Amino acid sequence: MVQPGSPSEDKTAKPRKRFPWPGGLSARLLLFTAVVVNFGGLLILPPALAAYEEQWLLDRVRAGELASTIAESDPELRVSDAVANQMFDQAGAVTVAVQVDGARRLVLPPKQPFETPYLVDLRRQNPGSWLAAPFYTLTSPKGAMVRVMAEPRFRKAEFIEVVLPDAPLKARLVAYFWQLAGVTIFVATLAGVLVYAFLNIFLVRPMQRITRAMEAFRSDPDDPAARIAVSNRRDEIGRAELELDRMQADLLAALASKARLAALGEAVAKINHDLRNMLTSAQMASDRLAALGDPKVAQALPRLERALDRAINLASDVMAYGKSKEPEPVTRVISLRPALDMAAEDAGLSSQGVSLETVIGPREQVLADPDQLHRILTNLLRNAREAIEGAPDRGGKGKVFVELRRTEGSSILRLSDDGPGVPERARTNLFQPFVGSVRRGGTGLGLAIARELAQGHGGDLALVETGPGGSVFDLTLAGAPEPLPEPDDKAADASAS
Repeated sequence: MVQPGSPSEDKTAKPRKRFPWPGGLSARLLLFTAVVVNFGGLLILPPALAAYEEQWLLDRVRAGELASTIAESDPELRVSDAVANQMFDQAGAVTVAVQVDGARRLVLPPKQPFETPYLVDLRRQNPGSWLAAPFYTLTSPKGAMVRVMAEPRFRKAEFIEVVLPDAPLKARLVAYFWQLAGVTIFVATLAGVLVYAFLNIFLVRPMQRITRAMEAFRSDPDDPAARIAVSNRRDEIGRAELELDRMQADLLAALASKARLAALGEAVAKINHDLRNMLTSAQMASDRLAALGDPKVAQALPRLERALDRAINLASDVMAYGKSKEPEPVTRVISLRPALDMAAEDAGLSSQGVSLETVIGPREQVLADPDQLHRILTNLLRNAREAIEGAPDRGGKGKVFVELRRTEGSSILRLSDDGPGVPERARTNLFQPFVGSVRRGGTGLGLAIARELAQGHGGDLALVETGPGGSVFDLTLAGAPEPLPEPDDKAADASAS
């Protein structure tokens, strides 16, 4: 059973938010939907106002064009006062003019002078000016006049021109703006609610269900209710539910296995402690038997001692591997050659049996934890010695060659031996504890521990090649310190004198 997080983790101070922002996905989705939908509604307003203004002005131009046709039916080509007043009331125009064959004729003359109007040419408008026209009208000064030019529809002419005050247009634009804004807000709100509801049902709620399942599983994995209920969806949500269900099943199996291993490890630790005491007593008894001088006892004693040594080493290795975690390495620059010689001595290498050969000079350095590097090198050298001594045709004679290579940012120690090589059956699980043993009766913990220590240094331990001619291992360590400088000969002579 997994315990919930510690109080210190739960009470960790959260970073202060620079801007207020809703924390839940549902609230963020609602805010995002409202902003996007209302922004879309705002984009509709400029073209709608521009189209409304264009149509309103065009209607006034058509009314002025009809006034010009009436004027042409008059023999004097003038409009009577009654007709002019009627046209003025219908079109709201101050003056109407028409241009035919390059000659501009004033059909409806103004009754009083007016200020210079601003021009709106409906014949040719680019999109920018067309969209900006309503806002120019709304911001025009009070009492401004607008001069509108358009192509004729009911007669043959080059253009029709009317001049009219823009106050009625401004009032109609303001009224239309509020009407359009109300409709836009209503439609945007309705669309936003529908979009939000759709996304909330099909996206947010399933995500909340997945999140609650993960939180409940983290709090109590043994609770059956904490398992996610997989739906029949075939989209990404369905895949997330399926993967979460599989992950929970895998975690439950791993937790159950971990609990069994923890109980087993606890039992093994107790048994191992008692076993070491018994083996120590057996070793003391064998020493007493050796002192008797009986030839038969002396003949059987070496086999007994080897069995006791293997049993004691097995117990020590299991106890060492049973530690929860190796300590973090305290790395520093150390001389490699003394560390290698010390490891070779502890690994049992000697000139009479398996010897150490190297081209590493006394000034070469590496970046490593001295104690952990000693354990790694001792394991590798001892494995090489035992492999060579175990070969029946070697007579316990062989060599281990060590060299140092530097690459960018790392140091590589290559250890080569001339032993029989790693058996085929052991290569796959070579660095796995309890299953990667090369020699008979071994635990396979030595290489597993050595690789773990190497990876703790930011490097690795790998088998490069193996065969009847021997095996080659590469030990990679982070960092590539330069060798110690050569001593100054003059300074050495001066100190000697």
